[in-house]
Amino acid sequence: MSVVADKERFIPSQAYRTRRRTVDAVTRVLLFLAAGASVLITTGIVYILVTESWGFFSQVSIWDFLTDTQWTPMFENPRFGIWPLLTATLWAAGIALIIAIPLGTVLAVYLSEFARPSVKEVVKPCLEMLEAVPTIVYGYFALLLLTPFFQTFIPGLGGFNLLVPGIVLGIMILPYIVSVSEDAMRAVPSSMREGAYALGMSRVQTAIRVVIPGAFSGITAAYILGMSRAVGETMVLAVAAGQNPNLTADPREGAATITAYIVQMSMGDLPHGSLAYQSIFAVGLVLFIITFAFNFFGHLLRQRFREIY
Repeated sequence: MSVVADKERFIPSQAYRTRRRTVDAVTRVLLFLAAGASVLITTGIVYILVTESWGFFSQVSIWDFLTDTQWTPMFENPRFGIWPLLTATLWAAGIALIIAIPLGTVLAVYLSEFARPSVKEVVKPCLEMLEAVPTIVYGYFALLLLTPFFQTFIPGLGGFNLLVPGIVLGIMILPYIVSVSEDAMRAVPSSMREGAYALGMSRVQTAIRVVIPGAFSGITAAYILGMSRAVGETMVLAVAAGQNPNLTADPREGAATITAYIVQMSMGDLPHGSLAYQSIFAVGLVLFIITFAFNFFGHLLRQRFREIY
C-alpha cells in the first residue's frame, strides 16, 4: 500500500501539466524566433548587397568586372577589374590555411589523444588568449615586428607584403581550428578506440585511421570556419598588406585585398550612390559568394564522407 501511495504522490497535477505545456510552447516560440532572426538577417544582408551592386553593374559591365586586371575606381577614367583584389585575398587566405590546417590538426590530435590534463590546462588557455587579442594588434605585430624580421633572410620582401600577413592570419585562425577539431575528436566513441587497440593498432595509428575519419565532419567544419575567417579578415591585411590594388603572383609584394579596399573606401568621403561607393557593395558581394562557396563545398564534402563511412 505504501508503494502505491508513493506512486500516487508523484502523479503530476493538472496545474503542473499546464505549466509544463506553457513553458514548452514558449520555448519553441523563442527558439523559432531565434532561428528566424538568423534567416532574416542573412536575407537582409544579401538584399542590401544585391540591390546596391545592381546599380554598380548597371554602369560597369560584368564581363569587364570579371576579366579586367586593373582596379582604379578613383582615377579620371576608372577601371573596375576585380582580379587584383581577388588574387590578393586568395593569396593571404591560402598562406594562412597552409599554416593553420596542418598545425591545427596536429595540435587537435595531440590535445585529444596524447596530452596529459596538466598540459591541456596550459595549452588551451594560451590558444584562447590568441582569440582574445584584437585584430589591429595582430596587424601592427605583422607590420612592425615580423616584417623586419623576415626581411633579414627573405630577399625582396617589401615593407607591405602578403606573406607576413598571411602567416599572422594563420596564427589567428589556429585557435578556431584546434578547438572545433578537438571537440569533434573527443566526440568519437571510446569503443572505436578500444576496438582499434584490440586489433593491435598503436595510439598514432588509432588517431590517424580511426579518430580523424570518425571526426571528419567536425574537422571539416573547423577548416571551413578557418577559411571563412581568413577570407573575411580585415585589419591585419589593411595594416600590413598595403592598400594599393596590385595584380601579383609574388606574395613578397604588397597588395590590397577585398576587405582592405572596403575599409579604405569606407573611411573616405564618398558621395552616396556614386560609382565608387557602389563598388564597395560589388566587392562585398564577391566576398559573400566566396564564403558561401566554401561553406557549400564543405557541406557536400561532409555528406560525401558520411556516405562512405
